[in-house]
Amino acid sequence: MADHSNSLTLDEERRDAEILARHLHPQFTGSLEPEAAAAEEESAASSGQSPELQSSLKLQAGDIHRDLYRIEARSKQARLDKRAASFSFPPRQYEDENGEVVSAQEPGSFRRHFLRHHHRHRSSTLVLTTRNFVEFLDLYGSFAGEDLAETEDESSVGPDHEGEGEEQEEPGERRPLLGRRRRVSRMGRPGDASNMKSFFTLLKAFIGTGIMFLPKAFRNGGILFSSITLVSVAAITALCFHLLLQCRKHYGGGYGEIGERIAGPRLRALILGSITLSQLSFVCAGIIFTAENMHTFLRAVASTTDAHHHIWSTNQLIFLQLLILIPLAFIRNISKLGPAALLADVFILIGLTYIYYYDIATIASRHGLAPSVVLFNPSSFTLTIGSSIFTFEGIGLILPIQSSMRKPEQFGPLLYTVMAIITVLFTAVGALSYGTFGEATKTEIITNFPQGDRFVNAVQFLYSLAVLVGTPVQLFPAVRIMEGRLFGRLSGKRDPSIKWKKNVFRTAIVLLCTLISVLGAGDLDKFVALIGSFACIPLVYIYPAYLHWRGVASSPYVKCRDLLIAVLGFALMVYSTATTVSVWVHSGGTRD
Repeated sequence: MADHSNSLTLDEERRDAEILARHLHPQFTGSLEPEAAAAEEESAASSGQSPELQSSLKLQAGDIHRDLYRIEARSKQARLDKRAASFSFPPRQYEDENGEVVSAQEPGSFRRHFLRHHHRHRSSTLVLTTRNFVEFLDLYGSFAGEDLAETEDESSVGPDHEGEGEEQEEPGERRPLLGRRRRVSRMGRPGDASNMKSFFTLLKAFIGTGIMFLPKAFRNGGILFSSITLVSVAAITALCFHLLLQCRKHYGGGYGEIGERIAGPRLRALILGSITLSQLSFVCAGIIFTAENMHTFLRAVASTTDAHHHIWSTNQLIFLQLLILIPLAFIRNISKLGPAALLADVFILIGLTYIYYYDIATIASRHGLAPSVVLFNPSSFTLTIGSSIFTFEGIGLILPIQSSMRKPEQFGPLLYTVMAIITVLFTAVGALSYGTFGEATKTEIITNFPQGDRFVNAVQFLYSLAVLVGTPVQLFPAVRIMEGRLFGRLSGKRDPSIKWKKNVFRTAIVLLCTLISVLGAGDLDKFVALIGSFACIPLVYIYPAYLHWRGVASSPYVKCRDLLIAVLGFALMVYSTATTVSVWVHSGGTRD
């Protein structure tokens, strides 16, 4: 119990002391300091209680519940120090450069502070980033600022004032004295990430499967138009991120909470609905990407073994993924998906490295771009807009990453630096790959590489596997948000029927994504453009501008700017969605 009490924060100890004060005997104290005991006697006398305080060790089995009295004594000591500070007495508590309180009268306080400080320093210098963004989500339990941690085993200290999901127990002798302590929300943890660690986490938040669709987006729009579009989208996206951070600065909380505090619960529901829709769309795109790349990989392998008649079709490979996705969808703790996401990060890095190497080597040996490269493609340029927005859709992790920082006020410049880097990175991948293959550029750029090369086959297989194992990570936030709306705080750990209802619901969601993937297979570039146009534009452009216009903007110029961004975002969403559907319908669902 001593270790537990030492790990409590000041706010938790103050709360515990208030609870204990209602149950502990007022004549006994856990203080060993004469001044503290005198202060307690004075406090007791002023309240009409007996001032003759005695050590709690004199009670029967006093050493067992000694720590309970010490919690109360530390709380009184803190109040005494605060009072003494107002009379310019030397303080008994000190704050270091990180704002951590060190008590001069707590035994071993300086030693514990030194060990924590030393460990934090080593961690910040040796570990530059989390192993993957799943580890980040596990540490801070949030996506788009929403707490996605399981609430099935959590309840408040004492009675459950919310009254959701649990029956109220009448007070009595058989009821625990203190009740169960609610686990502190990960969103409430103070950040300790360094700027360098946050830098790499931001990079990993943006670099994913979307970069693989950019070469086909450049073919759809032309190399000049696509480059200008990608840079423009990056600039507007960075501005909208800035607007959201300004709203967070004034109102606090996550994305949905900001919307609720500014415009009411309906906007929060709309924001969470858009997050859910976008995440499910990412899942569908990942399923299609995996199936089509695995089909190409199997066809390349079968060409050397005369086994063409044994190749599974794309739709069969889509349904085959259910054997992996459904069991992974049952996972409640996202940290258990960490090893899979770490593997995905490694495979994606290998794939990107090879793409850069092959493109640069091919263009250099040819002494120029492919002859079929055009500057502007008037027939399908609108697909480039949606694909570009899809690539930069990382707004769900902006607020959690800022919360994780030791110095969140430095997040803005860090974010803009990362946006500049990934803009150069994305533009280079799209332009180089399109410049290498020209009109022959396919949706999955890896399929353009020599299929007779075993290394290419290995890269293609590993990248497909990376997308497959990363799909449950994309599914996790959407499922948790929907479960919160459907089941509330109902516990699956205490009620197996609730648990299996949730499992059936998750299975149904995976099946729904699979069916949508079958419909979108063969036109992945158009499917990605549709996701970017319909699901991502509201999250990135419309909501942040509207929230800033309504809740933060004060000058007429800023209000006009915010309103213009929101209106243009809505118009762009309608136009690009309509044109993407039109191009898709007129193309007849033809494959590359």
